Amino acid sequence: MAAARKLSVPTMLSFGAGEAAGAFKNMAWGVLLLFFYQQIVGVEAWLVGLAIAIAVVMDAITDPLIGTWSDRIRTRWGRRHPMLLVAAAPLAISFVLLFNPPAGMTDLQGFAWLAVFGVLVRASYTFYNIPHLALGAEMADDYDQRSTLFAYSAFVGAMSVAVAYGLITGYYFPTVEGVYDPGFLNPEGYPLMSVTFASVMVVAILVCVAGTRGEIPHLRADQERAPVQFFTLFNEIWEVLKNASFRAVFLGLLLGSLVGGVEAAFTPFMGIHFWGLTTEDLFYLAYVGLFAFPVSFALIPALTRLLDKRLAVMAPLACWITAVNAPICMRLADVSWFPENGSPWVLAIFLAASTVGALAAPIIGATANSMLADVADEHELDTGIRREGVLYSVRAFSAKATAAFGTLFGGILLSIIEFPEEATRGDVPPETVWNLGLIAGPATSIFSLAALGFYLRYRINRRRHEEIVVALQARRAAES
Repeated sequence: MAAARKLSVPTMLSFGAGEAAGAFKNMAWGVLLLFFYQQIVGVEAWLVGLAIAIAVVMDAITDPLIGTWSDRIRTRWGRRHPMLLVAAAPLAISFVLLFNPPAGMTDLQGFAWLAVFGVLVRASYTFYNIPHLALGAEMADDYDQRSTLFAYSAFVGAMSVAVAYGLITGYYFPTVEGVYDPGFLNPEGYPLMSVTFASVMVVAILVCVAGTRGEIPHLRADQERAPVQFFTLFNEIWEVLKNASFRAVFLGLLLGSLVGGVEAAFTPFMGIHFWGLTTEDLFYLAYVGLFAFPVSFALIPALTRLLDKRLAVMAPLACWITAVNAPICMRLADVSWFPENGSPWVLAIFLAASTVGALAAPIIGATANSMLADVADEHELDTGIRREGVLYSVRAFSAKATAAFGTLFGGILLSIIEFPEEATRGDVPPETVWNLGLIAGPATSIFSLAALGFYLRYRINRRRHEEIVVALQARRAAES
C-alpha cells in the first residue's frame, strides 16, 4: 500500500479555522435566537419555533443539492474553494439582519422576518459548510490522519464555541439588577453581537480558503459525471444510503440532532430558570470550554487508535448522556441531599456536567466526520464513484431536518407548559420549571440511547479500511 501524503500543521489549522464560522453562527442561533424573538421581539413561542423549523428544513433541502453540485464543479481552483469564498458575504449580511428586525412588528411580521432571514443564514452557511466538510475528506487519505485533521477542526470549532459563549454571557448580556435579569433581556446587546459575530465568520472563511489553497493541485480531479437532472439527486442519495456503515452514522447523528434541537430551544431557559443561575454564572462555561476542548483535541487521535472509531464515538456519548441527566433527574425527584438553587454547589454540579459534555462533543463530532470520510472510500470501492459532497450533505440534511423538528417541538412545548414572556429569574411557576427539566432531561434521552444502538452497527475498522485502500489503489493503477 502506497504511503499517504501527509498534511502540514498550518494546513490543518487553516482547515480547522473554517469551523469558527459555524461555531459563532451556531452559538447565536442555538442560545439566543428563540429567546430573542420570544422574549424581546414578543413573538408567540410556537410561531418562533415554526419559523426556525422552516428555516432549518429549507436549509436541509438545499444540502443534497449543494453537495451534488459541489461534486461536479470543475474550475482551476478545484471543486470546493470557489463555493467557500462565495458564501462569506451573504452569510454575514443575512446574519446581521436576522438579529436586527424593525421595531414594533406584529406576531406575523416577526414570524416572517425570522423565517426569511433564518432561511438566508442557513442556506448561505450550507453553501460553505458542505464543501468544507467534503474538502477535509479529500485532503486526508490516511485512516489516522483523517482523525487528526478533523480533530484540528473540532478543536478550533470548540474553542470558538467557548469564546462565543463567553462573549454572549460575559460581555454582551451582563445582568443589570432590577432592570435586565437575565441579561439576555437587554435588547441593546443584540446589534453589536450580530456585527461582531458576522465579522468573525467572514475572517474564518477567508483564513480557511487562503490556508488550504496549496492543496488544490493535490486533490483528486473530478470524475466525469452526468449533468444533474430531476432524479439525479434522489439516485445519488439512494446509492449512499445503501452503505450499511453510512446508515449507522446517519441514524446515530439524526437522533442526536433531534435531541440537540429540543435542548437548544431550552438552553437559556434551563440555566436561568431551572438552575437559577445568572448570565455571569453561565459565563463560567467559557472557562469550561477553554479547559475541556484542548483536552479533547489531544484525546481524539489517541482514542481512535486505542478504541477504533466506533467506540471512540460511543463511549463519550454514553458519558455525556449520564452526566447531563443525573443532576436533572435528582432535582426532578427532589432528592433530599441535592443542593437547592442558590447554593454554590448547584453551579459546581452544573459546570461539572457541562465539562463532560464539552469533552465529549468534539470527540463525537470529529470522529463521526472521520468515519464518513472512510465511508466515502468504501462507497467508491463499491460503486466506482466518489461522492463526498453527497455523503456529507445527506448527513447534514438529516441533522438539520431533525434539529428543525426538535426546535419546532421545543417552541410548541414552551407554549404548552405556558412559559411566560419576559420572565425574570425566580418568577416562573414551579410546575412550569419542573416540566422544563423533564423535557430537557430524561424525556429526550430516549433518543440519545437509541443513537448508541445505531453506532453499534458501524462496520469499518482499521483493518477493513486498509483493505479498501489497497483495492482502490489497484483499481486506479489499472485505470491509469
